[in-house]
Amino acid sequence: MNSSRKWSSRLLSGAIALAASGLISLAGASALADEVEITNVSYDPTRELYKAYNQVFSEHYKKTRGITVSITQSHGGSGKQALEVANGLEADVVTLALEGDVDAVQKAGLIKENYVKDFPLDSSPYTSTIVFLVRSGNPKNIRDWDDLIRDDVKIVTPNPKTSGGARWNYLAAWSFFENAGQNEQQIIESIRKLFSNVVVLDSGARGSTTSFVENKQGDVLVAWENEAFLSLAEYPGQYEIVVPSHSILCQPTVAIVDEVVDNRGTRQVAKDYLDYLYSDEAQRVEAKWYYRPSNEKILKEFSYLSDSNVIKQIPADGKWIVTNVKLTNIAHFGGWKVAIAKHFANGALFDSIYEKK
Repeated sequence: MNSSRKWSSRLLSGAIALAASGLISLAGASALADEVEITNVSYDPTRELYKAYNQVFSEHYKKTRGITVSITQSHGGSGKQALEVANGLEADVVTLALEGDVDAVQKAGLIKENYVKDFPLDSSPYTSTIVFLVRSGNPKNIRDWDDLIRDDVKIVTPNPKTSGGARWNYLAAWSFFENAGQNEQQIIESIRKLFSNVVVLDSGARGSTTSFVENKQGDVLVAWENEAFLSLAEYPGQYEIVVPSHSILCQPTVAIVDEVVDNRGTRQVAKDYLDYLYSDEAQRVEAKWYYRPSNEKILKEFSYLSDSNVIKQIPADGKWIVTNVKLTNIAHFGGWKVAIAKHFANGALFDSIYEKK
């Protein structure tokens, strides 16, 4: 009798617990229908872009879906950010500097394979390239990559071990020396000389900008195009952009972090958040912050071609300049998996180059 009573009590407790669990789930679903919070883990120079985009997206979502979306941002060196997410930093989406950094999150089992096919243009809604930022008047007369290996030039660039932008910098330089006819051993020596001239190797691109612009270190900053234009806008008359003759097409990559969104029930809003980066409204926000929109029509609204490789100011009409520069791309290096294994993995070329600088 006592045994039967105990069993009945357990069944009743279990039923109550299941019912309570169901009520909690329903309450949670109801709350999600009105308000959702997601986290976007991004890289250094996108702080201003995503501050503006998050407001635009939230207003759009409230108007079209009736849902209030709050977006938490995290910024740092792209490689470091990828490692943080792989090690447990919860991100509903990542918007990193390159596909290779997103691959690191995918390898940790948090993102499904073939994620680059989830969004248009290999999940790259905007692009950039690599340029030089110098002080007004260009006192060291820096014009191209071969000037960066002169003995009298001091360079600021982030660390390719932690920064996605730094990897683009390195590959852009490699491409220039290759295009100049150097063989691989000669290119390695040129890159070694370039890094021997580096006076500050920050962990991320924004830290490098601070070192050059605010702390007045170095003669030249090797920078994202968008970051260089932002410096012109913030410090008018103090800096100039020098566009090298040869650079690289930088393709930041976005992805849904599948494990996180499935655990949190945020997949739809995360997908909508990244999808809207391709909308006309968002593409104009990207252009405003000096990224190159993937929509060519909108890119033309905000830019004009320049034959000069020296840009001293942003025109009063707010347009920025797309220069005539030869751009290689990551496919030239065999894609990011090949490039990382050869150049940036532990014990790869960059380690051997920098440790002997």
